[in-house]
Amino acid sequence: MPEGDALYRFARRVGDALQGKVILAARAHGPGPVPKVERVVGTVCERVESRGKNLLITFDNGLALRGHLRMYGTWHVYRPGQRWARPAAEARLVLETADAVVVNFSAPVIELLEARALAHHAPVAELGPDLLADDFDPGEALRRLRDPLRAEMTIGDAIMDQRVMAGVGNIWKHETLFRCGVYPWARVRDLDDSTLLEVIETAQHLLRASAGKSNKWGLGRRPSTYAYMRGGQPCRRCGTVLRSARQGIDIRFTAWCPRCQPAPAAGGPAPPQQGARNHPPGAPQG
Repeated sequence: MPEGDALYRFARRVGDALQGKVILAARAHGPGPVPKVERVVGTVCERVESRGKNLLITFDNGLALRGHLRMYGTWHVYRPGQRWARPAAEARLVLETADAVVVNFSAPVIELLEARALAHHAPVAELGPDLLADDFDPGEALRRLRDPLRAEMTIGDAIMDQRVMAGVGNIWKHETLFRCGVYPWARVRDLDDSTLLEVIETAQHLLRASAGKSNKWGLGRRPSTYAYMRGGQPCRRCGTVLRSARQGIDIRFTAWCPRCQPAPAAGGPAPPQQGARNHPPGAPQG
């Protein structure tokens, strides 16, 4: 699933193609509800931005498009007449200007609504602080993590809750927890505030580095991965074989290093057993 850093890059690419331009043609296709996107024909695109894993396109007639890619969606930008890299049957949305064609492929969510309604539209209004926003507030993310309703959640699930902080997906969950030395099945209630703040701020800087924004490491590229998709392989830090087990409502595999991310001492959650294994190198983990 594309994460906040990927959506940030998509927004820049789509924004370069659309912002300030007149929309000459627009069409949308199923499956699912098909928005009447022809209503934006003749308008000027005012803004393209990402919020967490959402891409928002606003127009000067007060309408806005929201796209969410889930697992397989993507955004492409072409020149008029240029051959598309994917079949036209996979196109969910097409927006054309005089010098660009923006195509969304395979996104399950494309909707058209009034821009003023975004502040009250649950998929956007209920998002936590955006990790890539320059005014990101770690304290607000911590406050949301400390909500009593999340006390029993594992930290691996909690930091992917977009209502806590927007932008983390499976990749940066893995890499954040590895770098912080935090066991993915530790309960939120059992982690102190300093550890949770370290997790929050590490996630923020990983996404910023991947998006090409300033970060505490001074990286100008996507950070290296230590845990994601590496179950069954030796840890790049200590050499211990990484383990993996299913986690979360979508039961995708989470990999961790038993030495660098040890399970808590007696009284903490036991290491997962059902489905736990040394995951074959290169096998899909989500």
